[in-house]
Amino acid sequence: MNRFNVEPELLEGYNPEVPLLPRGLRGRSILMRHSPISQQSSLLYFASDEQVSQCYLRTHKIETIVLSVVKGNGTLGPGKHRAFSVISESRASDIFLRFFDTCETYKEYRKSQEPFVDMLKEPILEEITAKLVKRYQLNFTRQNVASLWFLCKQEASLLDITDQACGMFTASEVELLEWTDDMELFILKGYGKSINYRMAVPLLRDVFQSMEEAISAKEEKLKPVTLEKARLRFAHAETVVPFTCLLGLFLEGPEYTDGNSAFEQTQREEPLKLPPKPPQHRNWRGSTVAPFAGNTMLVLFHCSSNSTEGISTIQDYKSKYFVQVLHNEVPFPMPGCGDKDFCPLEVFKEGIVNPHLKHDFKSVCTLQSKAPELLPSKFPMPKNCSIVYKLANLIWRFFSRDSFDQKNEL
Repeated sequence: MNRFNVEPELLEGYNPEVPLLPRGLRGRSILMRHSPISQQSSLLYFASDEQVSQCYLRTHKIETIVLSVVKGNGTLGPGKHRAFSVISESRASDIFLRFFDTCETYKEYRKSQEPFVDMLKEPILEEITAKLVKRYQLNFTRQNVASLWFLCKQEASLLDITDQACGMFTASEVELLEWTDDMELFILKGYGKSINYRMAVPLLRDVFQSMEEAISAKEEKLKPVTLEKARLRFAHAETVVPFTCLLGLFLEGPEYTDGNSAFEQTQREEPLKLPPKPPQHRNWRGSTVAPFAGNTMLVLFHCSSNSTEGISTIQDYKSKYFVQVLHNEVPFPMPGCGDKDFCPLEVFKEGIVNPHLKHDFKSVCTLQSKAPELLPSKFPMPKNCSIVYKLANLIWRFFSRDSFDQKNEL
């Protein structure tokens, strides 16, 4: 029963406060009004069955089920009611969208680093706690401040309220608290350690393979219905962040990396410096790397020419294909493509994809005795980092390494 079109007798005479629209139309309206990419992809969502083939992939989590259904419901086919299927992986075998759940090496690494992250946060929380105690003459603790910050983020993001819990902090204090969140994201999910993004290699391989399959289908002039126009994957921030790292997005500039290329460091799988501390500018921000409803899109373009002279092999054809990366539906430059968001396919493959494909999921995620990935990381600290940070880093590495060695000797 369509709850928007049928009024049960029980609700007779009921007048809703807001007008209700037929199912599906609201989703389509929002898509067309608020999605910058919707104008480009309108053929994808609203073309006839004969013109479109799509693949919907999701994890076993209920949130991704809802997202994938909402994305297609009421928007597909000429009548806007075309049936579609959604494919999901099991909890135990999902190495494409929930690799962080099945990668044992990563889970051990994260477990070993979480106390270290808390230790790095502690001086910031102590500093802000002292300021709040002085400002409001109340006996605040670090836990009180952490709870207030969490409430501030929830109110601001869900209710657009910034003058209650958030109003307890000054602008500079908010910047520092946001930096601690970004630092945690960086260490546990981002460029802080190569295991964070190496475990996402199966996803990168699947994405690029789908592009090659689309090219082959086009060049072999297969029937239109067999041409896959899109492969849509629905997951969480824990999937998006490692994938963006594989692409080399949100890296700091050479002025912060002592003239070294941060992208080349990631290719060599070296840990990067922590994000610059306020008031310095930084590219790595959780609010832009992985906001609510965040997404990363790779678009394959075919640039046809008036003449096919000299084109005789599939490799020659591939030189006419280009990849564009969009993050949160905005074109994003890739360091591996000369800081351009529009990249020749072969350059994208050789500069970004292939260096990571030397790894496979099993070798990366199988626990080894005294695995280097599990040892505490020594992150290069920001230049203006206090002596407390440096001391905390040293103490944590000393005791954690000793504990790790004892565990392996038992």
